[in-house]
Amino acid sequence: MSSGQQMPPWLQEQIGKLQQSQQSLQSIMAQKQQVEMDSAEADKALEELKKAGDDDQVFKHAGSILIKSTKKQLIEELEEKKELSKTQITVLSKQEERIKSSLQEQEKKIQEMLKNPTPPNSNNPEK
Repeated sequence: MSSGQQMPPWLQEQIGKLQQSQQSLQSIMAQKQQVEMDSAEADKALEELKKAGDDDQVFKHAGSILIKSTKKQLIEELEEKKELSKTQITVLSKQEERIKSSLQEQEKKIQEMLKNPTPPNSNNPEK
């Protein structure tokens, strides 16, 4: 394609789909990173909580305030949060792999289109 030619609409459409997939991948990777950070934070909190004595006062965050709680209750909440994070990471990882695979296929399709610049499914010769 010379610099004076415009990109055919069918190729523009494929590139648009590729860009949407790339944005989806970035979004999923950002979500996964956030969940991983939340899980690491829960791990640290659990570690510190387990160091506390059974009779020590413990508190949890509720917005901008702290609420008194029990060590047992906080451990249960943090372990539940970790389990939920683990599930979310699994789901996001699967989505990430699916999109990466789709991106590879889309890139391959675009490369093929560039090698053979005939619009797909065109039965009519160009006028």
